[in-house]
Amino acid sequence: MTEMTLEAYRELQDKIRLYNERYESGEPIVSDYEYDMLMQSLKAAEKEHPEYVDASSPTQTVGASVKREAGVTVTHNVPMLSIQDVFTREEVIEWVHGVRELHPDAVFSVEEKIDGLSMTLRYENGELTMAETRGDGLVGEDVTLNALVIPDVVRKLKDEPDYLEVRGEVYMSHADFDRTNEKQELLGKKVFANPRNCAAGTLRQLDPAMTRERGLSFFIFNVQNGPQRLMASHTAGLDELAKKQKMKTVPHRRCVTDEEILAEIDRIGESRGSLDHDIDGAVVKIDQIAYRRDFPAGTKYSAGHIAYKYPPEEKEAVITDIEISVGMTGRLNPTAVFTPVRLCGTTVSRATLHNQDFISSLHIGIGDTVRVYKSGEIIPKIRCSVPEKRPEGVTDYVLPDVCPVCGAKVVREEGMSDVKCVNPGCPAQLERHLINFVGRDAMDIKGFGEEIVLALVRDGFISNIGDIYLLKDKREELLEKKVIGLVKSTDKLLAAIDKSRDNDPWRLLAGLAISGVGRASARTIMNYFGSFDALMAADREALLAVPDIGGVTADAILDFFAREDNRRLMEDLKKAGLKMENENHAAGTALLGLTFVVTGDVHHFKNRGELQDFIEARGGKCAGSVSKKTTALINNDPASTSGKNKKARELGIPVLTEDDFLAQYGR
Repeated sequence: MTEMTLEAYRELQDKIRLYNERYESGEPIVSDYEYDMLMQSLKAAEKEHPEYVDASSPTQTVGASVKREAGVTVTHNVPMLSIQDVFTREEVIEWVHGVRELHPDAVFSVEEKIDGLSMTLRYENGELTMAETRGDGLVGEDVTLNALVIPDVVRKLKDEPDYLEVRGEVYMSHADFDRTNEKQELLGKKVFANPRNCAAGTLRQLDPAMTRERGLSFFIFNVQNGPQRLMASHTAGLDELAKKQKMKTVPHRRCVTDEEILAEIDRIGESRGSLDHDIDGAVVKIDQIAYRRDFPAGTKYSAGHIAYKYPPEEKEAVITDIEISVGMTGRLNPTAVFTPVRLCGTTVSRATLHNQDFISSLHIGIGDTVRVYKSGEIIPKIRCSVPEKRPEGVTDYVLPDVCPVCGAKVVREEGMSDVKCVNPGCPAQLERHLINFVGRDAMDIKGFGEEIVLALVRDGFISNIGDIYLLKDKREELLEKKVIGLVKSTDKLLAAIDKSRDNDPWRLLAGLAISGVGRASARTIMNYFGSFDALMAADREALLAVPDIGGVTADAILDFFAREDNRRLMEDLKKAGLKMENENHAAGTALLGLTFVVTGDVHHFKNRGELQDFIEARGGKCAGSVSKKTTALINNDPASTSGKNKKARELGIPVLTEDDFLAQYGR
């Protein structure tokens, strides 16, 4: 090893701390492998120079510091430490033999290392009382409200043990991740790089409604504290939780011999391509929990565990074609087609090229040789091209200047990386626009599913959004062709379409798929302007005066209503009887610019959701946690010592009962 100076060592520490903070925040800037290799270099330097080491070194700390503004902090009853990584099969066996030297009868559990966000659950007298993130290993964040809407989290235990504490991993399945990113793209928001980032961001934002909508999952991988019968054998404890308490536990296998351990590690590695979730290694644990304390690993790592990290698999392939598809927002999506290669147990032949900047930076063209790998062991990606293998005459690929579907010119907005088709009549965009328009976050037309949208477009019944409200006149033809179904199904959908004419105007605005205008911002915009006439007449300065509306969204709104075909569409929708203005504009702006947090039981409303709708209908915002931006916390038990009340008092935020709120802000 090259001698590392103290200055170089400190620089390496700072670099790793930065990478760790970005990883913990859900926005990593280097691959797991690059991070692991830097940590290995740091450990090697500390072994060579123990005098360099201090308590703040990344080798001595867990995770990143807790962001106290994000939520209420909580001190862990059992520290949530990391697992020590190893990178070779020889290191695995060396560790196993070290355990057997002290405990010859030791057996082991080998299980998937889920790539997500660690969370501990506390149960008291059978009730879930606390869910907490890892944070710095000693102090984390209270995410109980979010945990309660994760389907895999059991709320109440059978037989009501006095105390049980389990630790697991919050993650996102590939299907939920793809669905979430599709919606992010629809709303013109930044898409997530991978499921781990999305899961971390969703759990930390402390918004239960968003957590439920995006769909998080949870595996339990350890019993932290509880009845003795669960604290004897790790695998037996997990099996009992799964069978008796219906808890979702991590896939695991009890192994005795070296051969069984290595075989299970290999099996997990080979399965990576077929799992519905990401893993970033295999964990080997001592099954006899009492034995673990004899193998402490310092203040950073849990005792009695190691994690085997699979080596990154990377292969060369030749690009044979670059295909261009058009997304719902008009974005041109380039995809590389290359000679098939086998990675992580599956054969891959396609990978996204993202945008023109990505293509140009890697110097990719048809005929080039590229290095392909799998991000998170699942998603095929291109790492780089191999310049020395570029055939004569091959040049960097350039995206077309016209839409490959409709032939309209494409544009690239200043400062943006995406190239878009701006023709709203483009067939490639129509289906996605319609699916968004009839969906829950827009016009919410019950029974109008994706299959029906596709069928109506395919059979020529719909060529733009306005055609939805002409379907009633084509009832007989719809029945004849059975596009929707039989009489009952057809009439039910036509009635739902008719009912949607009375929707609040913000739903129509959300359904237009204007970049950056989703459910929440559509409410805010319509509460501010009161009508589509006022909105369509607004200039950029007026749009920027709306709370939470920035320059990019303002420009997108201006561009949308500047198009003659879109103005004709709005006129057609008006003639179809859709509501174009708020019935009570004054009420729609009464709470504009104010932010409330609602907690506890409610008395004047059916539930908290109804109270939140009341606030949002008047221009206010509802948040999941108390912060400096909160106007007031609404809680019918203002004397409570709950986390939100405590946080409000610390920040000087008023705590109002429902009566206080209604008296101050009115019905």
